[in-house]
Amino acid sequence: MKGIYPGTFDPVHNGHLDLILRASKLFDHLTVAVYSDPSKNVLFSPDERVNLLIDSLSNKIKNVDVVIFSGLAVEFAKNQKAEFILRGLRAGFDFELEFEMALMWKKLQSDIDVVCLMSSLEFQFVSSSRIKEVAKLGGNISGLAPNNVIDALNLKFK
Repeated sequence: MKGIYPGTFDPVHNGHLDLILRASKLFDHLTVAVYSDPSKNVLFSPDERVNLLIDSLSNKIKNVDVVIFSGLAVEFAKNQKAEFILRGLRAGFDFELEFEMALMWKKLQSDIDVVCLMSSLEFQFVSSSRIKEVAKLGGNISGLAPNNVIDALNLKFK
């Protein structure tokens, strides 16, 4: 079984890494797909986001790769011959958003299913947007993102 985990990952945080680790045990192969052209403003380039992810994973997980993609996630999944798209759910509004997206993807590619994993309790409140905001204002984000990401954020906000 092959899955993809698409996202902006701007930047990757410990909640993402927790999902990747847990999902790597569910799938024979997992591709973490970094979206190159998000509609929201991003701090890091696609290459920077890929490198931050690769460095954060430190080659600890053998059945995971990281790539850049563009276009529809469901089309990327089809082209990768993936049967599943992985999504994470935090407490709150994530369910509604992911539910709508899963239904749209099912309409577009009926043979690809969405697998949702609940975020671990300690990462329920963690988002890339919040981490960037706190880092920009000089707050402590240790424990929320890997050290390489914290260093990259500090460089961006100097």
